[in-house]
Amino acid sequence: MEDLSHQNMILWFFLSFFLVSIYLMGKLLSPFFSIIILGAVVAGVSYPLFQWLADRKKIKPGVASFITCITIFCVLFVPIVFFIGLLTQEAYGLIQLARSSAISSFINTYFTNSALLEKINSLLTNYDIAITGDELNKTISDIGKEVGLFLYQQVRAIASNTLSLLANFFLMLLVIFFLLIDGSKLVQFLIDLSPLPDEQDVQLINKFRDMASAVLVGNGLCGIIQGVVGGLLFWLFGLQSAFLWGVIMSLLAFLPIIGIGAVFIPAVIFLFLTGRVSTGFLFLIFYVLLSGGVEYILKPRVVGKKVQMHTLLVFLSIIGGLKIFGILGIIYGPLIATAFLTLTDIYHASYQQVIEQSQHRTVRP
Repeated sequence: MEDLSHQNMILWFFLSFFLVSIYLMGKLLSPFFSIIILGAVVAGVSYPLFQWLADRKKIKPGVASFITCITIFCVLFVPIVFFIGLLTQEAYGLIQLARSSAISSFINTYFTNSALLEKINSLLTNYDIAITGDELNKTISDIGKEVGLFLYQQVRAIASNTLSLLANFFLMLLVIFFLLIDGSKLVQFLIDLSPLPDEQDVQLINKFRDMASAVLVGNGLCGIIQGVVGGLLFWLFGLQSAFLWGVIMSLLAFLPIIGIGAVFIPAVIFLFLTGRVSTGFLFLIFYVLLSGGVEYILKPRVVGKKVQMHTLLVFLSIIGGLKIFGILGIIYGPLIATAFLTLTDIYHASYQQVIEQSQHRTVRP
């Protein structure tokens, strides 16, 4: 009995120190969590390239990992720097447009004392609401200024911290370099460390890998296609800030339900109001074809059936992720939702019956 209590004391003593060491290790790595997680996601997506170089081309793992990191640098960092410069100019142009008389003249032409405004006010009469051209002018101008200023400040902050951006990116490449080489060892280490059965750990890891692939490869590729094509359409028909709206559409494409319609539908309304009815109908048809073709034809082929998650849950997880984590919430939100759903499946398959039986034995007189 004394030996058993002594062993328990040693176990609790060890566990206390072990938990403290985990906490301190987490504190040490906390400044790099975003870099490590993003590096792990990119490493998982780029692993097929590394495997092809190492297995098919018989290149040493270190050299294959280095070539993969160089490829990632060219594919990601170079376009990011290029986009930052263009985005800064486009966002600044949106601010100048909001401050200029262009919006005022547009509103005065199509709204102030117009039949459209009279029809709108007649519908709002029952609610004791009346809209004037001056109020509409001020509201739209303020929205344009705020949106342009927000985008300009965000992009300018990134551009002004180019050295920090470069350092963080190279740190992420360093993480990717070693994960590609020793990633399987790290996965096995986590499996051995986890108290869960190995098959459940493997299930969790595979779900994370599938979701990361779906978010980056599936949504990312489809978002880029919709943003590029939509931006080109804006540019071809002479709409201002085509590049900026293309980037916004690429980000909005991650969101189910809303998607690029948040940009296309206002653009169609704008074209109708300015008398470009045929162009407006063309934009509407193009939006339906682009959005429907990507969402229901291309994306299922790219993502497949690896990730089964309700559309509303994907939408809420991305919105919540953006609110909590910023732009990286596009990745973090679905990953957190994936962890919850996978653990729910494991609970139903392995633990629910055990808990219910335990409760039944406890309740039984």
